[in-house]
Amino acid sequence: MRAIWKGAITFGLVNVPVKLYGATEDHDVELHQVHDKDGGRIRYQRRCEVCSKVVAYENIDKAYAEGSTTVVLTEADLKSLPEERSREIEVVEFVPSDQIDPIMFERSYFLEPEKTAVKAYTLLRRTLEETDRTAIVQFSLRQKTRLGALRVRPAKDSGSPVLMLQSLLWDDEVREADFPELKTDVRVSAQELKMSTSLVDQLTTDFDSDKFSDEYQEQLRKLIAAKLEKGDALDTAATFGDAEAGPPPGGEVIDLMEALRQSVERARASRTGTGSASSESSARSGGGASSRKAPARKAASAKKTTTAKSAAAKRAPGKKTPAKTGTRSGSKKSA
Repeated sequence: MRAIWKGAITFGLVNVPVKLYGATEDHDVELHQVHDKDGGRIRYQRRCEVCSKVVAYENIDKAYAEGSTTVVLTEADLKSLPEERSREIEVVEFVPSDQIDPIMFERSYFLEPEKTAVKAYTLLRRTLEETDRTAIVQFSLRQKTRLGALRVRPAKDSGSPVLMLQSLLWDDEVREADFPELKTDVRVSAQELKMSTSLVDQLTTDFDSDKFSDEYQEQLRKLIAAKLEKGDALDTAATFGDAEAGPPPGGEVIDLMEALRQSVERARASRTGTGSASSESSARSGGGASSRKAPARKAASAKKTTTAKSAAAKRAPGKKTPAKTGTRSGSKKSA
């Protein structure tokens, strides 16, 4: 174990230098989120809702919302408050151990004495054991002033008794169980109480935590092992979208642009005809010859129309309306 804090227990004129260790640890299987379509990792970003930019952690301040107003607290503001300057676990009083409601217990820590304080540490531990008392202490940890209970944890297996510090919730952090149903006057007969007591007696035994285990975590590990054995797994690097696991980012941009270009060409072809779309496609692709031929064909057709109009004008001078009518009818027939 690695110590997370160093300080000293102080009561009266006695000072006991100690190291603080976390007494518990989490053994749950660590799971992360992936996209159900391709197995890619899901990532969360700290994005500003005003400018929509991703913000680095060092550029993030804290804030408190009070109704329609928000107060921003900068790092300088927070540093102006009393910090974790004290390295003392100050004993305030000693109380009977059974007077502390277990609901107030929060986190648990082991205390190890420094080499020079083993005797004072042992004296304090023995005193608490003999008097069946728990020391109520105040200490600072991670920029918070905390209330705690200093008590003895009995030896387990081949271990030794150890002083344990358990942080306590403040009184206003514990809710009251104010349920109307509990105020109902319920009558329990003597026979019912006797049968219930008999059932309790049959199930009464000494508590042994080794008999219990987290069945869900055990089944989860078996499920993971079975999928691994079947080969039902992904390459971890591929879930991060590494360059080796897929096309380079540049290729993705080119493919996207190509897809957009083809979509535009198809849309134009469906409106104006395949020939025009092919000519425009060739022109956009750099086909200079094709782009020059298209205007030539238009010029030729325009020249023929002009010649036809001139011939009609010679046959019927001054009568433009029939020429126009003939042109329109001709257009309709060709259409």
